[in-house]
Amino acid sequence: MSAERTTQRVGDVVVQTGDDHVATLTITRPPDNYFDHALIASLADVYEQLDADASCRAIVLQSEGRHFCAGARLGAAAPTGVAAAPGRHLYDEAIRLFAAGKPVVAAVQGAAIGGGLGLAMSADFRIGTLDSRMSANFARLGFHHGFGLTVTLPLVAGQQRANELLFTGRRIAGDEAHAIGMLDRLVAPADLDAAAHALAAEIAASAPLAVTSIRATMRRGLVEQIRVATAHERSEQERLMHTADFAEGIAATAARRPPEFEGR
Repeated sequence: MSAERTTQRVGDVVVQTGDDHVATLTITRPPDNYFDHALIASLADVYEQLDADASCRAIVLQSEGRHFCAGARLGAAAPTGVAAAPGRHLYDEAIRLFAAGKPVVAAVQGAAIGGGLGLAMSADFRIGTLDSRMSANFARLGFHHGFGLTVTLPLVAGQQRANELLFTGRRIAGDEAHAIGMLDRLVAPADLDAAAHALAAEIAASAPLAVTSIRATMRRGLVEQIRVATAHERSEQERLMHTADFAEGIAATAARRPPEFEGR
């Protein structure tokens, strides 16, 4: 890692840049790093700022604390994580992440759950450890998945495995996530940050115009797919938030007990 680095803060995101053409973005809401509209907007602002910075060629996305991101905080405090902030919805900001131009490597320690999994899947690459935990737990909450997982999860895990993970909401460990492609590399916990930075630096060492061109080709149509998917995901989430099953899912999660759904 470069010895000379500069630091700035944008909301709850700390940005470090150096002379190796890699920017490291650290979410600072430990230990669980729950997100809301403001956090995703801050990330999108930084992504767009780095798009205009020719000295940045790749990004590392990481978090402080035990977990990469436990998703949006649901329940009494909810709907800041899901519903609209004045004038804009959370998913409007998420689309900005997908539309940004620089390659992103996510360092996934601990849990990437629900919307936190969606955030991890928005990156080009994910590096984790045996202690990483990933779950699209929405159905266990009586809820519809979001953050573009309709598109991103089948792309990396395949349609059948994506269906299984979405229907069951089960949590998978780092080794299984690696085996099915949700994690691109598996490393020791102590090596996670360095490994994420090493991959980003390897990308940054390639010709930047070529990487930008190749990435745009490989992601052709992705942003529009995400735009369509998140519009549908949002509609279904807003519908299901008014059901008894959603209330039961939230209550069961808070009480750490199995939910008893009634289909209403």
